[in-house]
Order: sequence, then structure tokens, then C-alpha cells
Amino acid sequence: MKRSSTTLGLAIAVLAAATFGLSGAFVKPLLEAGWSPAAAVTVRALTGGIVLAPVAIIALRGKWATLWRGRWRVLGMALVGVAGTQLVYFAAIERIPVGTGILLEYMAPLLLVGLVWVRTRRTPKLVVLIGSVVAVAGLVLVVSPGGSGSLDPLGLTFAIVAMIGCAAFYVIAARPSEGLPPVALAAAGLIIGGIALATVGATGLVPFRMTFADVRLFGNPTPWWIPLLVIGIFATAIAYAASITATEMLGSRLASFAGLLEVVAATFYAWLLLGESLSVFQLLGGVLILVGIGFVRSEKAELPDAPLPQREPAAASVPGNAPGHVDAPRPS
Repeated sequence: MKRSSTTLGLAIAVLAAATFGLSGAFVKPLLEAGWSPAAAVTVRALTGGIVLAPVAIIALRGKWATLWRGRWRVLGMALVGVAGTQLVYFAAIERIPVGTGILLEYMAPLLLVGLVWVRTRRTPKLVVLIGSVVAVAGLVLVVSPGGSGSLDPLGLTFAIVAMIGCAAFYVIAARPSEGLPPVALAAAGLIIGGIALATVGATGLVPFRMTFADVRLFGNPTPWWIPLLVIGIFATAIAYAASITATEMLGSRLASFAGLLEVVAATFYAWLLLGESLSVFQLLGGVLILVGIGFVRSEKAELPDAPLPQREPAAASVPGNAPGHVDAPRPS
């Protein structure tokens, strides 16, 4: 795959952000009905993995060995990208405001820029620094975290760990695939991650509650499984497969900046589907995020075309990786 496919990679990244962003609007009725976050995320991950499994099996025909060769990448995606990041994010927002938790987690692009800086000992190009500042300013405006009251130190620690996990997601997704199809990585990661989440829930380390009564979805009584299907198919199966595909094409740094659009999408869906307010500052924040992505994208555009595996080390060198979320909750 050539670097001239960056535009296609960004388009797929936008699809990933748009589908990831659906999770908040559809999981909220479940949480209000009594589901615990860990239970909702577990069912979400397992549903997404099961939905992707048939496609992954078809994609793996004749190359099952790639799944074994990529076993550490699969485990990293499952335990860090799917299970670990979401658990620590939920632990964070139990102790600090949701806006603060999201803001810290989505500082992952800055962490990746910093890692490149430290590893290569070269100051990032001016367009990358400008893009970082502009995108983070936009994120602050979109999230609008509350600044009143003291913040729990443990909650802040969990949020910072979630940020590291989000960055690790993009690093893992961007590693050379060695023939492993993105859909297979997504399916295996979701199923193993879902099993890990269920195991943690069974131990009682985190609250694990499910209810099977109707939920209120957009003001109407709705069977509990309908929002879970929407989340599992769109906000998980399609979202993870698209995000991994885009990250393999873009490298972890640019993909992580594009991932900020998930926050914009979630805010838009909350306004459109749940009737939550959407301020002018949030709209401005969305524009700034797009501008920031544009700056980072322009740095990539200066690079000559080359096959992806050879291009990755120069694109975004990160420790132990060399490719260049992450994602959640998203994990939310």
C-alpha cells in the first residue's frame, strides 16, 4: 500500500470516528436502566467480535498461520486496546468528571508526538506542533470539562493510564500486519478482550450488572437488546475494523489525531439523538480539531510514496515499534 493512499486512510478513519461516536448515545439508556459500564462494554466487545468472526474466517482462508504469527499483536489489542483501556477509563470517570476523563484520555496524540521526539531526538516539524496545539485546543472546547472542585488523584491516575492505553491501541494497530487482515485482528481482539472483561467482572473487581427490562431509547420503551445490537455492530465491529485498517494505512500518529473526531461525533449524536445542548464553542472546537488534523496531514504529504512496511519507521518512530487509541472506550 502506498502513502498516496493517505486520503483513503483518512476517509476510513472518519468512518471509524463516526461509528465509534454512536456508542455514547446508545449506551446511555442501558446505563440509566441499571447496566454497569463493565457489563455493557463486555457485551459490546463480544457482540462486535462475533459479528466480525465470519468475515475474519473468510479473510483468513489459506493464511491461518498469520493469526499465530500475530498472536502478541492480537493479545495486545485484546488486553490493552479493548479491555484494559476501557476498564481504567471507567474507573477514572467514577472519581473525576467525565469531561476531564475524556480530555486526558484523548491527549494520546500528544503522547505519541512526544515519544517520537524522545526516540528520534529530533524536534517535530512546525506543522506537527501547530497541529497538536490547535487540535488539543479544539478538544478542550468540545469536551468543556468542569473545572470546579478538587480532583481525585486516583481518578486522575486512571485517566492518564487510559491515555497511555489509547496511545498503545494506535501503536499496536499500526504495526506491520505481516499478512494478518485488519478484520481478523479486530475480531480476535474483541472476542479475547470481551472474555477478559467478563472474567474481571466475575471476580467482583468491578461492578457487573445486567438488566433485561425495556429501556428508554429516544423517549420510547425499547427492548434492551436493540441498543446493544447497534453498539455491537456499528460502534464496535465496524468501528474497530475501520480504525485498525486506517491506522495501518496512516501510522499511529496521524490516525490518533483523526481519532479525535470521535469526540466530535459523540457530541453531535448526543445533540441529534438525545437532545443535549450543542454550543457555539463546541462547534468551533470541532473546526479546530479538523484544522489540527490538516496540519498533521500536511506533514505526511511531504513524504515520498513508499510501501507501508518500509515507510512506517520514518513516519512515526515509537519505542519498540516503528510504525507511527487506541480505541476506548473508548472506550466510551
